[in-house]
Amino acid sequence: MPPKRSAPAETSKAKRTKAEIKNDLATMVETVNGDDDEVAENGVTESVEAVPVSRDLYLDTVDRHMLDFDFEKVCSVSLSNLNVYACLFCGKYFQGRGKSSHAYFHSLHEDHHVFINLHTLKVYVLPDNYEVTDPSLNDIKYVLHPTFTKAQVEALDSETKPSYDLNNRKYLPGFVGLNNVKANDYVNVVIQALIHIPQLRDYFILEDHEAQNRSQLVLRFGELVRKMWNPRAFKGQVSPHELLQEIMNASNRRFKLSEQADPVEFLSWFLNTLHRDLGGGKKKNSSIIYKTFQGEVKVETRKVAAKDADSHQMNVDQDEAPQVTKSPFLFLALDLPPMPLYQDEDEKNIIPHELAGSIKRYHITRLPQYIIFQMKRFAKNPWVSEKNTTIVEFPLKHLDLRECVEQQDEAPLSTQYDLLANICHEGQPGVGKGVYKVHVKHRGTEQWYQIQDLIVEVLQPEMIFLSESYIQVGVGEGR
Repeated sequence: MPPKRSAPAETSKAKRTKAEIKNDLATMVETVNGDDDEVAENGVTESVEAVPVSRDLYLDTVDRHMLDFDFEKVCSVSLSNLNVYACLFCGKYFQGRGKSSHAYFHSLHEDHHVFINLHTLKVYVLPDNYEVTDPSLNDIKYVLHPTFTKAQVEALDSETKPSYDLNNRKYLPGFVGLNNVKANDYVNVVIQALIHIPQLRDYFILEDHEAQNRSQLVLRFGELVRKMWNPRAFKGQVSPHELLQEIMNASNRRFKLSEQADPVEFLSWFLNTLHRDLGGGKKKNSSIIYKTFQGEVKVETRKVAAKDADSHQMNVDQDEAPQVTKSPFLFLALDLPPMPLYQDEDEKNIIPHELAGSIKRYHITRLPQYIIFQMKRFAKNPWVSEKNTTIVEFPLKHLDLRECVEQQDEAPLSTQYDLLANICHEGQPGVGKGVYKVHVKHRGTEQWYQIQDLIVEVLQPEMIFLSESYIQVGVGEGR
């Protein structure tokens, strides 16, 4: 049996009278000043008199099973996000702790006394309004704001030891489910893929973005990454609610948690917005996003006519010079072979589409450290959305892009990539139709996992080839 999580120390077995509390306080020698940051509802700073510190009062009333710090940190009464405290008995959020605050009245009306400031992580007993410092509260503070040392981050990919939640259920940090609040599976699969890119993950775990005054999108994504890799979580899954709220705000409601959208469109918006919010510009390596994903491609376009019915050859004008463009990219869109129109009665002779228009040749002039492919599966017209269900054959290791690369005069590029994440779609295309799943690999054990919202399952590698891959992420060998 796995070891059970140790319970917090109980130092008080019964509620004390107010007179007993005052006697205890009178015998204590430690004193601290009040919270100078306490802000009243009218915006005026309230001063709090110096009060003794208690290390045990009411700590036995703390109920960790009721605590969920994944949701928007706003007062449940005023809906304000300023100076918010969580009741450690029922888990509800309230603004302030002064005598006119919602937390203060909650402590009187509900007989709940222990509150934590969701920003400073300081714990107070109300209505007496004194700070509590006790090691038994450290696990709560860590769940609210997980932190990692550089050595711990470097060991994430090699760690194979499972963790256990409050109910003694086993989970593997980094391979935890994300709650589908309403219809945000298209966001969940992208987040799952991104947090398994070591360079990006390590950056968002270790950097102090709050001190750098980064955007709320950057802050909330970083907080979510740390929670998903938290080895001391109270539960083996995470709700991305805070990040979803900020995605909706930052995108002007283009991406919502209540309506399914295209993960490719979301991925493009998300990466470019993070790049901008991190101070990135047009130059390569100007942010962690460009440093991780940006490459460069040269495109040669030639016009073609339809296939000749007798020769089955494309009519390409070889004399006409191709149109050449060169541009940076964060991901590459790949055309799929067109699906057959129909088969004969023996279901053997496939009658194909005839191709016309243009053909393009791609030459990559700069390969990124991590490459993202998008399979162009969906086509839209005024009447219906169509899906190309062609299965894509790809190697899990040593995908060689040598034929796609135009080598420069400098040192030759390493052209081989290993698959790191695979996002697939099941069902019919269209908003609200079908589901998205993601396959991610544990780099230490080489074990693959399939994640669909809260469901995390071990997956045999050969099953990945049966999926209708939509987005793939590969890591360059030696990178």
